[in-house]
Amino acid sequence: MGANRGGPISAEPRINDRIRVPEVRLVGPSGEQVGIVPLAKALELAQEYDLDLVEVAANARPPVCKLMDYGKFKYESAMKAREARKNQAHTVIKEMKLRPKIDPHDYDTKKGHVVRFLKQGDKVKITIMFRGREQSRPELGFRLLQRLAEDVQDLGFVESNPKQDGRNMIMVLGPHKKKTEAMAEARELKAARKAESQGVAAGEQQSAEEPAEAS
Repeated sequence: MGANRGGPISAEPRINDRIRVPEVRLVGPSGEQVGIVPLAKALELAQEYDLDLVEVAANARPPVCKLMDYGKFKYESAMKAREARKNQAHTVIKEMKLRPKIDPHDYDTKKGHVVRFLKQGDKVKITIMFRGREQSRPELGFRLLQRLAEDVQDLGFVESNPKQDGRNMIMVLGPHKKKTEAMAEARELKAARKAESQGVAAGEQQSAEEPAEAS
């Protein structure tokens, strides 16, 4: 007959009359140590405070229990977990392919994409694709990668130096800002633009509502 020893507080701990031990090490509502008390006394204190008795360390001897508002605790924990998932940043590696003899317009376009990826907090894998006789001129690809790294150095750094991989040459750029920082900055910028547009709209509406001055 094995007793359910519960688990960490995030895994639905035993509370109130579900706790089946003769005594507990009690922690008060503000985290103060009450000491080892009989279970009946701990339950009585929980009723006096209008709180729950929650088993927070079932494997301790005796088990540790705390007085708290368990419903409020579960709600706040769920909100924190939701916010953490919302702000969680997954490492994303974007890829950009270039030819060693790329024309200026195409280069600017490709560089623009790299800039956008780095601003988003993503890594960028740059691949130079050699064809035919271009394979005998690897320095062309190396110089192009160096140029690109210098052009975006304010936003990113060379995380993996250029290296030959068969017919390709590869370099990885990493963003200076973490994904979470980039996301937070983007949200702040969006909120600022929204507030600015609302302010402009309100000003225009006020101007439209003002009566024309008599001549």
